[in-house]
Amino acid sequence: MAWNEPGGGSRDPWGGGRGDQGPPDLDEVFRRLSRRLGGLFGGRRGGVRVGGSGGGSLLVLAALAVWLLSGIYIVGPAERGVVLRFGKYVETTLPGPHWHWPYPIERVEKVDVDRIRQAEHKALMLTQDENIVDVDVGVQYRVRDPKAYLFAVRNPELTVLQAVESAIREVVGKSAMDFVLTEGRTEVAARTQRLAQAILDRYGTGVQLTKVNLKDAQPPEEVQAAFADAIKAREDEQRYKNEAEAYANEIIPKARGRAARQIADANAYKAEVVARAQGETARFLALLREYRRAPRVTRERLYIDAMEQVFGNATKVVVDVEKGSPLLYIPLDRLMRPQPEAPQAAPASPAPAAKPPMRRRAPAGGRFRDLRRREVR
Repeated sequence: MAWNEPGGGSRDPWGGGRGDQGPPDLDEVFRRLSRRLGGLFGGRRGGVRVGGSGGGSLLVLAALAVWLLSGIYIVGPAERGVVLRFGKYVETTLPGPHWHWPYPIERVEKVDVDRIRQAEHKALMLTQDENIVDVDVGVQYRVRDPKAYLFAVRNPELTVLQAVESAIREVVGKSAMDFVLTEGRTEVAARTQRLAQAILDRYGTGVQLTKVNLKDAQPPEEVQAAFADAIKAREDEQRYKNEAEAYANEIIPKARGRAARQIADANAYKAEVVARAQGETARFLALLREYRRAPRVTRERLYIDAMEQVFGNATKVVVDVEKGSPLLYIPLDRLMRPQPEAPQAAPASPAPAAKPPMRRRAPAGGRFRDLRRREVR
C-alpha cells in the first residue's frame, strides 16, 4: 500500500501529516535527512535503533529531495520564463531565481526578449505602372510577448517574413517604378513596416518590428542596361537644367547691372544738359537785361570777349604800336613745339585752350578802340 493511499494511516515520510499540496520546507527536509543519516550509521532515534528498512526510506527521501531541487531555475536579465504545467501555460516569470514543480509536472521555456532578430527576403514585384522590380528587404524584430511568440504561431520567423512580403508587395504595387528605385525607398520601407506590424498584431504573434530596410531595388537583370541608359539620360537632363539655371543666374544680374548703369548715365546726362541749358538761358537773359540798359557798352564787351577767345588760341600776335606800323610777333618756341595728335572723338564740351603766356600792351590813344566800335556797329 502506498503511503498516501486512503485508509493507510499517517504514513507521510515528512511527518506531521501535511494537509496542503504545496512543496515542503527545504530546511525541514535537510534536518530530517540528517537525522535519518545519523540513525543509519549507528545513531539512535527516540531510543530505538533503526534497522535495514530505514536505509531504503532514506534513499527515497534523498531522491525526492534531488527531484524537488531540480525545479530551481534562474531567468537571465534579458529573458522571460514561460512556465508550462503539463504543456499548459501557467505564468511568465521575470528575471531572477524561481522554483517550479520539476519534470514531468512543469517545465520552463526561456525567451530572450532583448535580442534583435534578423530576417531577409528577396523577390520580384510588380509596380503600379506595370513594371517589374527586384526588391531585397531586410527585417529586424524582437519578442514583445513571450507567451504569444511561443503559442500563437507555429513558426514566428516565417510568419514575420510572410507578413513583410505581403506588406511590401502592397506598397510597391501602389507606387511607380521610378519612385521605388530612386527617392521613395525610405518612404516605401516606412509604409511597409507600419503595414506589416498591423498584420502581425492582428495575428497576435507577440513580435515587434524594430526596422524594415529596403536594401536594394533594381530592375530585372534582362533590362538593367536599358534602364541604366534611361537613368543616365535623366541625369544629363537634370545636369543641363542646372547649368542653364546657373548661366541664367549669372547673366541676368549682369544685364540688369548694365541696364541700371546706362539708365543712371542717361539720367546724369539729362540732368547735365538741362542744367547747362538752364544756365545758358539764365546767362542770356541776364545779358539781355544788360543790353537793354546799355546796348553800346554791351556790344563792346561782347566783342572784346570774342576777340579774347580768338586771340587766346592764336600763335601770331599783332602789336599796335603808337605812331608806327603794326608789329607782327611770332612766338617761335610755340611753333617749334610738337603738335599733339587730334583725338579720335572730340569731347562733348572741350575745355578752352590756355592763353599764351604773353603780355599785351593796351592800344595807345583811342584810334584802335574807335575802329572796333565802328566794326561793332
